[in-house]
Amino acid sequence: MAGGTKRSRDMRLALRRLIPLAPLADAAPILEAALARHLKHLPPSVALWLAVTSHVRHRHTGYEAMLAEGYDRDSARFFVVDEMNAVLTRWGSKRLVDADEETFDEAEPEAGHALETPSGDQR
Repeated sequence: MAGGTKRSRDMRLALRRLIPLAPLADAAPILEAALARHLKHLPPSVALWLAVTSHVRHRHTGYEAMLAEGYDRDSARFFVVDEMNAVLTRWGSKRLVDADEETFDEAEPEAGHALETPSGDQR
């Protein structure tokens, strides 16, 4: 993972600071997601946080099972906050997910839905 663009180097450094104890098996896909083209317009710290929270939500909680059981996205997200924060804490993160925080999750858009950027453009 050495080398790359300035953005990728900055992102790797920010990842190590944000979740210093994350296993490589989790850090690598988080970094890849944070460097995705559709997040390039965001500051590295924002793109990284979106990638981290999306990865933790989908890979380390019961979120997908809740969706399969018929929970709507907002309800499922609410119910997995504690699981997410437990993972983030194990990984040494000082930042945790706030259940009341509105998040614009660009890391994994819903299938068939265009993303709206802060300027109002759709992608």
